[in-house]
Amino acid sequence: MNARAPLIRRTAVEALGTAALVAVVVGSGIQATGLTRDAGVQLLANSLATVFGLGVLIAFLGPVSGAHFNPVVTLAAYVTGRRSGEGPGPRDVAAYVAAQTVGAIGGAVLADAMFAEPVAAFSTHDRWAGHLWLGEVVATAGLVWLVLGLNRAGRAHLAPPLVASYIGAAYWFTSSTSFANPAVTIGRAFTDTFAGIAPSSVAPFLAAQLLGAALGLALVAVCFGRRPAPTPTDETAIPEQPARPAAESALTP
Repeated sequence: MNARAPLIRRTAVEALGTAALVAVVVGSGIQATGLTRDAGVQLLANSLATVFGLGVLIAFLGPVSGAHFNPVVTLAAYVTGRRSGEGPGPRDVAAYVAAQTVGAIGGAVLADAMFAEPVAAFSTHDRWAGHLWLGEVVATAGLVWLVLGLNRAGRAHLAPPLVASYIGAAYWFTSSTSFANPAVTIGRAFTDTFAGIAPSSVAPFLAAQLLGAALGLALVAVCFGRRPAPTPTDETAIPEQPARPAAESALTP
């Protein structure tokens, strides 16, 4: 997150970036189902478009807002940054999460409109099963582990390709196809297409994602230790010091 950018600008970037991400996810799913009936090819096309789109968005918008595009990433950054002063504050979290959710819904509506689908039609794609919730726990835990771990390991500059690659892989190795994002999950309830999720299936997915985020934070602590609180001479205590933008970046479909 760039501490020098005004909150209103960072919030706008989070809304627009999340909207663009969901438009990529939903739009590529609609396009894929229109071109082939093979479910494997449809998922491949959807995942590749998401990988490329997400990588571009993180690299492009990360320097402004951190390119979270995901409430669990924002919350994880808040939890880990409270002691060091590097993470977002409560006001930032509230603004980011609201912007991400509104942006996700807008992205789904935009994708439907581009492909002449019913605009803002609720999905009828039921995703209600224990193994899917487990998949969401795993996908979200891995995402938070990666995003925060890159920062701790000094590899923040690799976030755009690595986070995008992880999401692309998680499309295939998780049973849920890796939503791993509460805002995107809510947004995808507003499209009755390939990428949709029935509103009745949203709540368990959100609960699984929050659990996954907590596990991801635990994995970061196990692998990299807890970040110490700043001292008066600690550089992290300087308020003008911007956080590493790409390290807090992530999105997921």
